[in-house]
Amino acid sequence: QVQLVESGGGLVQAGGSLRLSCAVSGRTVSNFAMGWLRQAPGKEREFVAGIDWSGGRIDYADSVKGRFTISRDNAKNTLYLQMNSLKPEDTAVYYCAGSFSRVGVMKSAAAYAYWGRGTQVTVSS
Repeated sequence: QVQLVESGGGLVQAGGSLRLSCAVSGRTVSNFAMGWLRQAPGKEREFVAGIDWSGGRIDYADSVKGRFTISRDNAKNTLYLQMNSLKPEDTAVYYCAGSFSRVGVMKSAAAYAYWGRGTQVTVSS
């Protein structure tokens, strides 16, 4: 059974940084396509960053390019999202997601079969 557990969210001032972690069990991240998506109140869940199953391809939403970095540690079986220069509009619940897909970086929430429960990120102005 695949389980994803996020941690690292919190309250931070604009311009600050946070690092989110997603611990994976039941599946090896080294060949598991994964992503970070977020959902703000009243909005649909949106893609933030993703990594393909091989780790060779990474993509970001335009709104976070140059500020966020997705990475994974195969030894720790963990996915990360380093978030710098945070803005109030980054406030949302951030979800870690995974898929057995081999078709590259997936940007649609519907493409992911496995989800964590989410971690709240709040950026104050």
